[in-house]
Amino acid sequence: MIVDTHAHLYDPGFDRDRDEVIRRALREGVGAIIAVGTDLDSSRVSVELAQAYPWVYAAVGFHPHDASRLTPEALDEIASLAAHPKVVAIGEIGLDYYRKLSPKEAQGRALEAQLELASSLELPVIVHCRDAHAETLAILRLWAGRRSLKTGGYIGVMHCFSGDEREGMELIGLGFMISFAGPVTFPRTQRPKLVAMKLPMTELLVETDCPYLTPSENYGQRNEPAFVWAVARGLAEAREIPLQEMASITNRNAQKLFGLSLIRKEDIGDPFPIPVYTGRST
Repeated sequence: MIVDTHAHLYDPGFDRDRDEVIRRALREGVGAIIAVGTDLDSSRVSVELAQAYPWVYAAVGFHPHDASRLTPEALDEIASLAAHPKVVAIGEIGLDYYRKLSPKEAQGRALEAQLELASSLELPVIVHCRDAHAETLAILRLWAGRRSLKTGGYIGVMHCFSGDEREGMELIGLGFMISFAGPVTFPRTQRPKLVAMKLPMTELLVETDCPYLTPSENYGQRNEPAFVWAVARGLAEAREIPLQEMASITNRNAQKLFGLSLIRKEDIGDPFPIPVYTGRST
């Protein structure tokens, strides 16, 4: 079994076959998926999916692209959603100075507000960072210094990591795990592989970030949770260890950080005795 720690299952690209995508993941040995929200609507859908499927968990929050829409009322609703027992993190939150779809000031305020929310709820965070490594680290340093660590010493994950070894080690020192996605499989992208070779395996996670960042072996297809095996394979090849060993390591790490359980298809039967999700989608 394996865990996909970051999937955008609310995405309209899944509207026509969302239920089949989620069920296919379990058939392919994905024993847990974290459905990650990026605004209020997508966070609601992520929680609904977590409630509908035993192997799906949720994270709720505002992505930096949507930071300018994080009002006090919206933050209160995120807090309410986070009270659901299958919400395991606040996220996806962070800074993105590449697209700049929200002003930098709004991004910073939204990140800080959601970090404080995570502290008050004692939940880990899922952090996005693009072209803003120095700024993100500066905010996380201050926050981590004020936050008491969860059992096991972890307070979050830097998702789809694109930094260097120094940045990765600093994040680990602050209490973060490091997650790798499709780029670790790209033949012409060497940096993720080189960084993955040097970071402690006790701090590594795998994700798809689907429907984005399709692994190279699935080139031309829409990304989905079942493809997380390809990410694990890329990471295993970089570390020169067997795929199943990498899956076991990243599973243990995901369980330590998020407190989730893995489910096998044998545990619930196939076809699965679960109704098709027919709720709202964004």
